[in-house]
Amino acid sequence: MTTQYWLVKTEPSTYAFADLQRDGRTDWTGVRNYAARGHLNAMHPGDRVLVYHSGDDKAVIGTAEVTRAAFSDPTADEPGWVAVELKAGQPLAQPITLAQVKATPALAKMALIRLSRLSVQPVTAAEFKLILKLGGA
Repeated sequence: MTTQYWLVKTEPSTYAFADLQRDGRTDWTGVRNYAARGHLNAMHPGDRVLVYHSGDDKAVIGTAEVTRAAFSDPTADEPGWVAVELKAGQPLAQPITLAQVKATPALAKMALIRLSRLSVQPVTAAEFKLILKLGGA
């Protein structure tokens, strides 16, 4: 199966990338958007993930890897909502801000810009690699 690339957003005051690093892995729960749910359902073990801090930070902070495909979200009050398990990757040496993404022509079509409120979104392989390069990974 071909590796896919994703971006997940988190509010650092709720669950920061540092929390993921401390925990080693986590169930990515609490997603309640139909489009984002579709993306969670499309994730497979081995897929690579960019972790983005929303709120004041507005920056890609680090990487993660999908270690368990979609399963029923234990935090959901109704059926159909799913979660995936993520394993912590590496922090970026230099976080990549939303402003930097917007100022980089090769990233102009990223879902992060076009669908700014979507908490789980696809990323192309080229976008993923460029974000890592810009972030010093």
